[in-house]
Amino acid sequence: MSELNLNGLTNSKSSVANKMATVLALGKAFPDNVLLQEKLVDGFLRDTKSEDPVMREKLERLCKNTTVKRRFTVMSKEILDKYPELATEGTPTLKQRLEIANPAVVDMAAAAAGACLAEWGRPASEITHLVYVSSSELRLPGGDLHLAARLGLRSDVGRVVLYYLGCYGGVTGLRVAKDLAENNPGGRVLLVTSETTIIGFRPPNMSRPYDLVGAALFGDGAAAVILGSDPVPTIEKPFLELHSAVQKFIPETQNVIDGRMSEEGINFKLGRELPRVIEENIEGFCRGLMSKTGVKEFNDLFWTVHPGGPAILNRLESCLGLKSEKLTSSRQALMDYGNVSSNTVFYVMDYMREELKKEGAEEWGLVLAFGPGVTFEGILARRI
Repeated sequence: MSELNLNGLTNSKSSVANKMATVLALGKAFPDNVLLQEKLVDGFLRDTKSEDPVMREKLERLCKNTTVKRRFTVMSKEILDKYPELATEGTPTLKQRLEIANPAVVDMAAAAAGACLAEWGRPASEITHLVYVSSSELRLPGGDLHLAARLGLRSDVGRVVLYYLGCYGGVTGLRVAKDLAENNPGGRVLLVTSETTIIGFRPPNMSRPYDLVGAALFGDGAAAVILGSDPVPTIEKPFLELHSAVQKFIPETQNVIDGRMSEEGINFKLGRELPRVIEENIEGFCRGLMSKTGVKEFNDLFWTVHPGGPAILNRLESCLGLKSEKLTSSRQALMDYGNVSSNTVFYVMDYMREELKKEGAEEWGLVLAFGPGVTFEGILARRI
């Protein structure tokens, strides 16, 4: 068995016995403003000066159907007082949005990374690589450099930035972090995801039905995990081992999820066919990941699934014949935080690791997310 010293380097006399990446710690963070779903309709329509009764009725229905109970948001009365143009249709506001989003994203990222480092129990200077994921900021240098400086990471830390991947970005980041951990002996990779809806906040318009879906479903927050191979006994406490990782896009589905940046921020369109596209392709994708385990039944796995929305979870449960409890962690994360884009899979993972401590928990499982492309990201994981 190879040994690691506290500087994160392998002993020169030993060889790596187990190169499989493991998840060593997890942290999460949220902005201060809590958004209760039961109060969203009145607040959102008041802030955007939108009192169309038809729009109100539709938003009320969407808020109930999302199953979300609570979310967190960077948006506040103070921000709207300072930037009233954010609630004005047709106003160029990209500059203002980035003035808010860029620092907010790094603030949340730093808080999540701090929580993760505290759980890990080793100094930030022993992080060798940083993978930074966001669809909510835009600048040079990127938030990765600002975060590295804030955390006190080494100046030679290897940085990778993954921008504008949307909901599957968390699992993409996990796949990239896994490769870095497995191909840099002794390396410790900090993966951070951070998102805010400020970049797409706007008054609703009936010609853009997804505006209301976004208002009813999405939230803000950040997450962080640390990965490494050959965990140090008594110091590091891994809870997942990451095996095969696969990304796949479904041909001719580029317009099913469509996001465009403009002077008014980012604007999304979501096709109604998304749940169907996932349903038609998910079984083969999952069986490919399962093939290396000997597990034949979907219900013999644990499921860490990004909860894009209840319709996606319902289709997944139905087409794979999953028992209702298999997606409990995904449904709980959706209820407690909403869809927080790339972060959300890690909120699911946080709930899932508590489930995996119980007697009789499954050994193998899948980490899954779906997003623009339509792109599937999946990782075969093993409980430690």
